Amino acid sequence: MKVLQLGKFYPIRGGVEKVMYDLTEGLSKQGVDCDMLCALIDGKGRKINLTPRGNIIGCRTWVKVASTMISPSMISELRKRCSDYDIIHVHHPDPMAALTLKLSGYRGKVILHWHSDILRQRKMLRLYGPLQRWLIKRANLIIGTSPVYLAGSPSLKQEAHKCVALPIGVDRMKATTEAVQRIKDRYGRRKIVFSLGRLVSYKGFRNLIEAATMLPDDYAIVIGGDGPLRGELEEQVNRLGLSDRVYLPGFISGEELGAYFEACTVFCLSSVFKTEAFAIVQIEAMAAGRPVVATKIPGSGVPWVNAHGVSGLNVSTDDPKALAGAILDICTDTSTYNAFCERARNRYEQMFTKSKMIDDCKTIYENVLNNRY
Repeated sequence: MKVLQLGKFYPIRGGVEKVMYDLTEGLSKQGVDCDMLCALIDGKGRKINLTPRGNIIGCRTWVKVASTMISPSMISELRKRCSDYDIIHVHHPDPMAALTLKLSGYRGKVILHWHSDILRQRKMLRLYGPLQRWLIKRANLIIGTSPVYLAGSPSLKQEAHKCVALPIGVDRMKATTEAVQRIKDRYGRRKIVFSLGRLVSYKGFRNLIEAATMLPDDYAIVIGGDGPLRGELEEQVNRLGLSDRVYLPGFISGEELGAYFEACTVFCLSSVFKTEAFAIVQIEAMAAGRPVVATKIPGSGVPWVNAHGVSGLNVSTDDPKALAGAILDICTDTSTYNAFCERARNRYEQMFTKSKMIDDCKTIYENVLNNRY
C-alpha cells in the first residue's frame, strides 16, 4: 500500500498540518509507504526524510493568498509521482491541493479529508466552488473529524453515503513535576482556568474575560496564544479591573504547553463560530485528565468532542454567565471535580489517542482499496 497525504504546508502551524504529519509519520512506522506533498512556508523545495517509509516532499511557495499557499511546483511534482500511489489522501480546505490533484492526471483512489467548510473567505469560495464540487464527486470516500460536522456541512448533504468519521487523535503531552509546579506558583496556586488559541474574534475570548468577573478571587484565567486582538483583550482586562486575575502570557512553547495542561484545573473553549470545527486543544486537555467547558456551536463537532456531563460541560455561545457557571459547577465540589477528571481521561483514551487515529485510518485505506465502501 502506497499513500500520499496532499495539502496545506510545512512546518506545522495548525490542526490540518498536524493531522497530515501525524498520519504520514505514524502510518510509515507501521510499514505503510506514506509521503506528504505540501507547500513550504519559506525556502526552496526540498525532501525531508521522516522514517524509512515516509517523506515530506516540500514545494516552493510563490505567495500566500487568503490562507492558501500558491505553489505551482506541487502540480509538476504530483504529475511526476502520482502513478506511485494507490491512494491520494487530500486534506480540505486547500484550493492548491485540489487544483494539484485535478491537473495531475491521477486515476487511482482518492480520499477527501473534510476538516472544515470554507466559512470566512466567501469570495474565494465563489471562485473555488466548481473545483470543490469536482473534488467531492471525485473522492471515493470522504472523512470528517466528527459525525456532527459531516452531517451539518451543506457541501456534503448529497454525499452522506460515502462519508465516515475519523476523530483526530493526539499523544499525551509530557511535563515534569517541576515545570507544573512553576506554573502553579506563577499564578498564586489558584484554580487555573486555561484557554489557548489565536487571539481572534471567533475564539470568544471576550466572553471568557467577562466570565472572570463572576468567578471568586481564587480563580485565575490564563489565555495562551497571540493574535490581532491582543490589544483589545488587554484593554478589556484593564477596564474590568482584572489585571491580577486574567493573564495573557502570549505564545506558549511546546516544551511548556504540557505543563500548562497539567497545572490547570479546567480547560475552557469559549469559541463562538463554526470555524472551530473540532478543537484539538480539548483532547489535549482530556489527555491530561482535565475537564473541559466548551460551547454548543451549531453544526460544529466541538460539543461532540466534549461529551456533556461526561468529560465536561457545554454551554450556549456568547454567554459569559453560562461559562462562569459551568466552571463553578465542575470545580466547586471535590468529588464532582474528580469524577469529571477521570471521565475526561477515559474519553481521551477510548476515542482520541493518536494510535487509534492511525489504526482506524489504515483500516479505512484497506477498505477503500478492497471496494468495501
